[in-house]
Amino acid sequence: MVNLPLFPLNTILFPGGLLPLKTFEVRYLDMISRCFSAGEDFGVVGITRGSDVMQTGDTVSFAEVGTLARIIHFDVPQTGLIHIRCVGSSRFRIQRCEQMQDGLWAGDVETITDDQMVPLQADLKRPAQALGELIEALQRQGISEEEMPVLPPYRLDDCGWVANLWCEILPISLAEKQNMLELDSPLVRLELVNDMFLNKTEGGGPEEDRTPDLRIANATLSKLSYRPLFLQRLNAACCDNT
Repeated sequence: MVNLPLFPLNTILFPGGLLPLKTFEVRYLDMISRCFSAGEDFGVVGITRGSDVMQTGDTVSFAEVGTLARIIHFDVPQTGLIHIRCVGSSRFRIQRCEQMQDGLWAGDVETITDDQMVPLQADLKRPAQALGELIEALQRQGISEEEMPVLPPYRLDDCGWVANLWCEILPISLAEKQNMLELDSPLVRLELVNDMFLNKTEGGGPEEDRTPDLRIANATLSKLSYRPLFLQRLNAACCDNT
């Protein structure tokens, strides 16, 4: 069990996922600076009630399962402002947490065993193929590695890696993303993602009756809007903490 600072956010970070952040709040400026200087991780947890911006009298609740965030880029463009880019590593479960006088949360956490590498099965290759096509399309458009919303190596033969990327990209609710994060089986996680593709491309009712995440999946499979899809999701992940 380890004690680490917690960063409650209105987003869910998955293992292997990228999270750009810019923050102004003093409590997070100090915490992020300490973590970067020491080469230590902090914990990202999804908010279930409240806001990620501290206001007098507000209370915040967050999920018990989160993801360790490792800072891979650190920039101070001006005094009182920090830009960072993080990558998700292991998941963890909070055993005990408390809020400090400065408003920063800290918790005793136990890491959750990382997903085992599960090879793709034939009936689950569709999401991996679509993800590969999206990455190739961005590369053809000259998107640099720093701008890509996913870090190499691209493990398109790994159920967990493919599922985690789609869980971040698809515009499903935070509660649904949290449920996916907490699943122990990467195979089940990818099967749920795959269902979105199957329901869209193999029938399932009129277009207007289908959920937005299925429409996004269909656009992906139809090779439409590669760059907008990725960059919109990248911007959506960028949380402003003022």
